[in-house]
Amino acid sequence: MRIAVTGSIAMDHLMVFPGRFSDQLLPDQLEHISLSFLVDILEVRRGGVAANIAYGLGGLGLAPRLVGSVGMDFAEYRVWLKKHGVDTGDVQVCADHQTARFMCITDRDANQIASFYAGAMAEAARIDLGPLVSRDGGVDLVLISPNDPVAMVRHTEQCRELGLPFAADPSQQLARLDGDQTRSLVDGACWLFTNEYEAALLRQRSQWTDDEILDRVGTWVTTLGADGVRIDRKGQPTLSVPAVPDVRPEDPTGGGDAFRSGFLAAISWGLPLGSAAQLGCAMAVLALQAVGPQDYEVRPALLLSTVERVYGSRAAKLLAPALREPR
Repeated sequence: MRIAVTGSIAMDHLMVFPGRFSDQLLPDQLEHISLSFLVDILEVRRGGVAANIAYGLGGLGLAPRLVGSVGMDFAEYRVWLKKHGVDTGDVQVCADHQTARFMCITDRDANQIASFYAGAMAEAARIDLGPLVSRDGGVDLVLISPNDPVAMVRHTEQCRELGLPFAADPSQQLARLDGDQTRSLVDGACWLFTNEYEAALLRQRSQWTDDEILDRVGTWVTTLGADGVRIDRKGQPTLSVPAVPDVRPEDPTGGGDAFRSGFLAAISWGLPLGSAAQLGCAMAVLALQAVGPQDYEVRPALLLSTVERVYGSRAAKLLAPALREPR
């Protein structure tokens, strides 16, 4: 399966605050917040949801096609992605903007406060997905991940027009989307990805119940952090897969993106949903234990070892043939 990943491509500025955000918030002053956090650590890393997911897919040998909009400062980043198996031929370069910036502060409890500068991403709606169908054998699935909201809607509509199966991953952009946009992004998706908070926000934005959402999507995958993953399908019992236990994250940024990489890779190999969720959870651990969402190495032997330790030898045997193929 050839996967195209549309969405944000950014540079991440990751900071660590040694205290707790909650200790700095005064309940009677929440309408007049004025805070500055003195951070101990600043890391500048490659990021952006689409690029993060593509990086993980590339590491697993899938040669994903990355689709997004970047600035003239992207040259070094492009080399990095191509080195790690990502096809960047569909990335649009804008002369008038810098590549997007993600700025995030993480406290000692792994809570995060973040902001995002769109930069060149604001031009992503100009990208036409039509060439995806004809270039290099086309694609089998398009993942619509967080991007400029207009681009997300346009690319979803184009997938329908072109007959391209698509997966919806609205993620943090749900905060920017109105009801019509949210419903448009979800309706007809083969796969829907959210975390637990985003699932609640999706219900609120769409004004749809869980059953109404499941009427419109093939499979709904909800990540639950330390509680694992819940997978729902219309008329089928819920499938729950536990997370890898006792993980001490160095940096939570990119864990969900790595999960999606592992999940979609397993699906592309024709493996069952349980195996996909297990590989996703194992991939998430690699990202969580690194500082930066693309600063982990995809090591098949370590992934298999994690799957066998947490989920058993049968689970590892299902994944072993795909992970042991030369890449």
